[in-house]
Amino acid sequence: MLRSVDLSDYMLHDPVKILLDEDVFAAIELIHKHKVSGICVVDGSGLLVGVLSELDCLRAILGATYNDNGDVGKVREYMSVDVDYCDIHADLVDVATDMLGKGHRRRPVLDHGRLVGQITCRQLLRVVSHFNESAPQAQ
Repeated sequence: MLRSVDLSDYMLHDPVKILLDEDVFAAIELIHKHKVSGICVVDGSGLLVGVLSELDCLRAILGATYNDNGDVGKVREYMSVDVDYCDIHADLVDVATDMLGKGHRRRPVLDHGRLVGQITCRQLLRVVSHFNESAPQAQ
C-alpha cells in the first residue's frame, strides 16, 4: 500500500507557534483557539527551540498557585527542549514508524533548522486514506 511518500506533500504548513519569551497564558490562548494539544516554540529567527504541551501549561498554572506573586512564567521555563523533529523531505513511512515507536502524536518539520511545518497522526491517516481511495478496488 504505502511504501514511500515525501513528507512535504502532506505536512501542515505554518503550524501554531509561539516565541520562547511569551507568557504561558499567551500559549494557553493559542492552544485553546487552534484546538491543538501543543505548540512549537521558536526563537526570533524562526528556529525551533522547543515544544510546549497542554500538560506543560497545566504544570505552569499549578506551580503559580503556590508562589506568592501568582506569576505563571514564560514559555521557555516550561517547554520541552529535547524535541524529536524531521526534515522537510523525510520519508513519511520512516517518520510514521518512529512516531509510533515513541508514542508521539505530532512532530515538527524543519528545513535547515527553521520550522516550516508539522506532521501529525491525523495527517498520516489522511495519507493512508488518500492512497486507499486511489488504489484499485478488488472485485
